[in-house]
Amino acid sequence: MSAASTDAAGEVTHDVVVVGAGVAGALVAKRLTRSGLRVLLLEAGPATASTFDGYLRHLETFFETSNKGPESPWPTALGAPQPDTHDVRSGDGYFVQQGPHPYGSTYTRLQGGSTLHWLGVALRMLPEDFAMRTRYGVGRDWPLDYATLEPYYRQAENELGVAADVADQAHLGVEFADGYDYPMERVPPSYSDQMWAGAVDGMEVTVGDSAIPLKIRSYPAARNSVPRGDYEPVGAVDERADGQALARDLGQRCAGNTACTPICPIQAKYNANKSLAQADRDHLEIRAQAVASKILVDPVTGAVTGVEYQRYDDPSSARHQVQVARGRSYVLAAHAIENAKLLLASGLAGRSGMLGRNLMDHPSIYGWGLAPQPIGSFRGPLSTSGIDDLRGGPFRARQAAFRVDVGNDGWRATTGAPDTTVAEAVTHGKLHGAALREHLTSVLRRQVRFSLNVEQLPSPSNRITVDPAHVDGFGNPRPVISYDIDEYTLAGMAAAHRTYQAVFERAGIEDCSDPETGVWFPSVAYEGQEFRYHGMGHFAGTHVMGDDPTNSVVDADQRSWEHPNLFVLGSGSFPTMGTSNPTLTLAALALRAADRLTTELR
Repeated sequence: MSAASTDAAGEVTHDVVVVGAGVAGALVAKRLTRSGLRVLLLEAGPATASTFDGYLRHLETFFETSNKGPESPWPTALGAPQPDTHDVRSGDGYFVQQGPHPYGSTYTRLQGGSTLHWLGVALRMLPEDFAMRTRYGVGRDWPLDYATLEPYYRQAENELGVAADVADQAHLGVEFADGYDYPMERVPPSYSDQMWAGAVDGMEVTVGDSAIPLKIRSYPAARNSVPRGDYEPVGAVDERADGQALARDLGQRCAGNTACTPICPIQAKYNANKSLAQADRDHLEIRAQAVASKILVDPVTGAVTGVEYQRYDDPSSARHQVQVARGRSYVLAAHAIENAKLLLASGLAGRSGMLGRNLMDHPSIYGWGLAPQPIGSFRGPLSTSGIDDLRGGPFRARQAAFRVDVGNDGWRATTGAPDTTVAEAVTHGKLHGAALREHLTSVLRRQVRFSLNVEQLPSPSNRITVDPAHVDGFGNPRPVISYDIDEYTLAGMAAAHRTYQAVFERAGIEDCSDPETGVWFPSVAYEGQEFRYHGMGHFAGTHVMGDDPTNSVVDADQRSWEHPNLFVLGSGSFPTMGTSNPTLTLAALALRAADRLTTELR
């Protein structure tokens, strides 16, 4: 068993210093501390969501604000600013947008990271996603394959508490270990899912040269349902020993509040504080409100010798103290943007020229309409099913793959329903009283929404940089983002648009989609058609992994090629991102890296 030591200067040296208390940092901290290693975890933002009372205060903030965006419940800090949905397009916020198109996604900087406001979808990547260059002549190959990562997918599904049935997920080449099933049964399909299945299952759409049959399938989700075997779901958490009893019985099962994003009111959905609550706290020290500002290295060996960080007490003040954290090994797990920003600001890991480059997302378009009969909108989780059949296939040699999320939240994401539905009926329809109630009863229960999430390939010109002219309240760089959407992805958008229109027609849906509605979304044009896209919060690239140090930043273990005791974790390591939400894959990769660290340091 290892212990922290004190060097000649009186500084405490831990076994591992981890930067970032999101899902990757939390999983690494949990695994390392349970192996007897001493871990110091630095988190830039506040730790208020880690207590039961604090979480409830964030819930009240969400209830009281008129802005229901992904960031609305969560606190901000002058020294740990974060992007906001309402300013990413303008470039007036945290991101310095240099175009030609705005990067449309956001994330959260506080203990728990973006798992506090994610949807919870936990898809595995397809085997073909790991070999896009070899199979289709586009993108990059990964330095590992699906079979190598598969055992860690199982571990990640157990850590995050994924609810699904293998029978729903074993398609498009995805294979599971013999006898394996997810730790919890799938979240029951919503009433609207069943309606869609009746209309969609068996229909075909043509993508490229292929006629592809469609099927509505349940999504795996890190959301508590009925456990299998002796699996024990983790509900609400409180890091205080005297407060845990308050939280223990809440969130054991998803209650279908339709508020997964931005805040699950009962914590039935996974967030990284659940993993931190299960760490060996005798071996873990968490320092929140500690902004990593510089990585220190030995100029001869390239080994990291410390992390300089700025400690603050008042999130609204610029006052802070500069301190240094020392360890034997170091892990950056702050986020794809924050990892790259910190390395760039420190002048490190830049030999390949790939640091900060290959920034990706899932640019997504919406389709929305009215069903001919009530389908139970605004009931259940935000999304429980979708269409996955277009995630893979030979057409990927020429255009992007995509998947279709079926929403259970009416037009909330597209027009701001139900509030805007009421306002429209009163202001323009001049309805009131019984006529208004009848109208709302009819319309709100029939609202349908698709989100079509499109693959994006790595491009070195899509990147983040730093510039001393653009700094935050502590003098640290703000991310300067250059971002474009290429023809490959635009062709996928067009195919996704045609697909949702065909599905709507088959299901008898009145298409109400309007590119002028939701004008806050950026727009792109392709073959004479305008698409308004939004980001999915699926940041990837910026410190890609590879098997060649001349064209990648980290190796297959996510170890820096240039700094042997530095691991750079997260979706920033992804060479490509396919169509799956990145969280499960980055969790699997983090667990794999934790095993490498444990072997080296014990």
